[in-house]
Amino acid sequence: MRKERRLTRTQDFAALRAHGRSRSDRLLALVARRNSLEMSRFGFSISKRVGNAVVRNRMKRRLREIARGLRLQEGWDVLLIARKGSGAADFQALERSVRSLCERARLFAEPAEEARHE
Repeated sequence: MRKERRLTRTQDFAALRAHGRSRSDRLLALVARRNSLEMSRFGFSISKRVGNAVVRNRMKRRLREIARGLRLQEGWDVLLIARKGSGAADFQALERSVRSLCERARLFAEPAEEARHE
């Protein structure tokens, strides 16, 4: 995932948590908020409750890879928060969880809009 597509600033995370709308399931929580940019950005939050450093880093790599493959509408900030127990989930379970949460939050690009970007 390109650096400009990642949330890195503390104030961006704080604004997203304060004003974003959230969805969750047993593995992940998703918080989304419109931004004023022409691109969507992603942030990831994995606490020590998920596991040790090896597990947390693997979780971040998996979530970045899943986010890279999503066809979302542009102009959103999206935060994915790993919940306790998600460190033991396999890649496919995490991907299903992310896709389900994005669909519930109505973040996927419309088919006509998707065709324009390809």
